[in-house]
Amino acid sequence: MQGIFLDDSGVKPFINEEDYEKMCKKVEKAHDMLEKKNGKGKDMLGWMDLPANRDEEEIARIKAAAERINKQADVFVVVGIGGSYLGAKAIIDIFDNTFANLESYAERKHPQIIFAGNNLSGKYLRNLVEFLEDKEFAVNVISKSGSTLEPAVTFRTLKLLLEQKYGEVMAAQRIYVTTDPEKGILHDLAVKNEYEMFKIPRDVGGRYSVLTAVGLLPMAVANINFEDILDGAQFASFVFNNRDINNNDCYRYALYRNMLRENEKDIEILASYEPSFQYFVEWYKQLFGESEGKDGKGIYPSGVNLTTDLHSMGQLIQDGKRNIFETVLNIQVDRSLIYLPEVDDDFDHLNYLAGKEIDYINKQAFEGTRQAHIDGGVPTMVLTLEDVTEYNIGQLIYFFEKACAISGYVLGVNPFDQPGVEAYKKNMLGLLKNEE
Repeated sequence: MQGIFLDDSGVKPFINEEDYEKMCKKVEKAHDMLEKKNGKGKDMLGWMDLPANRDEEEIARIKAAAERINKQADVFVVVGIGGSYLGAKAIIDIFDNTFANLESYAERKHPQIIFAGNNLSGKYLRNLVEFLEDKEFAVNVISKSGSTLEPAVTFRTLKLLLEQKYGEVMAAQRIYVTTDPEKGILHDLAVKNEYEMFKIPRDVGGRYSVLTAVGLLPMAVANINFEDILDGAQFASFVFNNRDINNNDCYRYALYRNMLRENEKDIEILASYEPSFQYFVEWYKQLFGESEGKDGKGIYPSGVNLTTDLHSMGQLIQDGKRNIFETVLNIQVDRSLIYLPEVDDDFDHLNYLAGKEIDYINKQAFEGTRQAHIDGGVPTMVLTLEDVTEYNIGQLIYFFEKACAISGYVLGVNPFDQPGVEAYKKNMLGLLKNEE
């Protein structure tokens, strides 16, 4: 059943019916381009069918590898950047204990999971090596090409550390490669050294790859039921494929954000009142930023973690330049069941809240802030997740992926390439090679 719903009441005052009807036609055209696979980037639409067209043989290998990793490693290092780590980290953060990496293995029931290869910081890499030196660890390196500098630098370092610690033969049993299934640096290295290899489908881009082995292997190591996530995404692929925009929350979200863009609202803030969704917001930022930001176009995706950021970004959102709109992730059911205690001396004058769930207090902050932002000229959509389950998170992932594809086509760009990323790489590698 559908577990996510869009509330557009906070955006309707900022639009008019005539513009809405015009944008509906653009969204319908974008839908047709996806369905007929005749739009820009048409060879990169494999993500649309991932939940339904599952590779059962690879899923079985992922589960077996996760069991092996759980037995052989105290620490599991996931080496990747961008789409090669953000989705997996987002989902693990949502479902794991907030302090999982500080718990014992018995409490955690899976290895510590560390994400590396997403920066070029010497301090970070030095600290990582020192941390791993006396640990039993395994590595999952993720890169379609194998040539992206950040994960390549980290993997070379960790590969050497593994070989020094275990010898080449035993080290090979602790290296898991997720890459192009047919060619590339990592593919060839995995074949040569007999590393276990998982595929990134050639028609799925990095930022759309969380439902491939890119995300599924780390999820499996963290004991997350990823098949329920795939089931939720599969359900969403049907529900959010309705060409009738008024009955498709995903398409209405894409429609509203483009209407607001045309009204000079070119910054979207994705807000969450649940800190465990912080990296989901980071995943969203990469998905939309890399998909839409090209040809001099795009809505700038940003994020805030509320209520924390109300004490830093809150002033700007409330009273700053009116070129922003907000989308709020709202969790309807909270299962923490922690209440504010009553104290005899009422030293902080909070006894009027005694006995209330902390989630109740959090939701009142959400409602008050939402209304304040709307009153202050910030169009606000609310995307409500009924409950934080694997099935619903699968729906949420597909919701944003589909909305991003539709929105990119409405904008008139190719949502599936990233030419601007190559520009900095070319300059960086040119500078590095000139030092030879």
